[in-house]
Amino acid sequence: MNNYIKITLPVASDEQQEILLALLSEEGYDGFEETGTELNAYINEDVYNEKQLNELLQPFGLGYTKEVIAPKNWNAEWESSYEPVIVDEFVAVRAHFHQPIATVQHEIVITPKMSFGTGHHATTWQVMKLMQGIDFNNKSVFDFGCGTAVLAILAEKLGASSVLAVDNDDWCIENSRENVEANHCRNITVQKAEVPSTQQFDIILANINRHILLQYMGTMAASLNSGGSIIISGFYKEENQLLIDAANAHHLSLITSSDRNNWSALLFQKLS
Repeated sequence: MNNYIKITLPVASDEQQEILLALLSEEGYDGFEETGTELNAYINEDVYNEKQLNELLQPFGLGYTKEVIAPKNWNAEWESSYEPVIVDEFVAVRAHFHQPIATVQHEIVITPKMSFGTGHHATTWQVMKLMQGIDFNNKSVFDFGCGTAVLAILAEKLGASSVLAVDNDDWCIENSRENVEANHCRNITVQKAEVPSTQQFDIILANINRHILLQYMGTMAASLNSGGSIIISGFYKEENQLLIDAANAHHLSLITSSDRNNWSALLFQKLS
């Protein structure tokens, strides 16, 4: 497993923090901690590009500190601060050291590591909430950019007959497999991949970033069965129309939208 780079940035306002979150997400940063006055952003050491980071931050006039995080340090750091995530009475995501949460329909237990998708980020939370309105029973599902596999696990708990979960990060793949096993899932296949699958699916979940979504919108639409549903997230709400236009161009019709903390999620259905 590779080291991660932790970048700590001072932030002047909530608005500035949300803008930085969006920009850093597009550059491959896949873990964030918001403290109110600082933003901690994490990126795989193999992906980290200091020149690119400096260019991104230059318009803000921000300095930053950099720290190398060894894989063995991450669990202890998470366990000291990780809190359960609850989406209404629908689903709760907790770690193994938390008490069971009996007030929800579905409970997911994950081992929080350096992978995106613990449920704390607004995008993951919104995708889980939108999943509540979809019939997953006996459906085939594709989770593109699975992170912790929390969405794939929820899909199986909602009745999916088969789920393919992919990510391009070795740490995410290892963590996803651990979480799939911990939740006793039998219908999920976790694979390392850079691009979407060309198989056919009834439902696609893609919580990544604007750049990747736009790049692969056509591929995902082609992999979606007629009448199927796709939820996309990982972008700022001001970018909604850009994603909607791209989806419409591939016969995907907007069903509903959601926004939380300035992040958006969109649910589409394939018309043909």
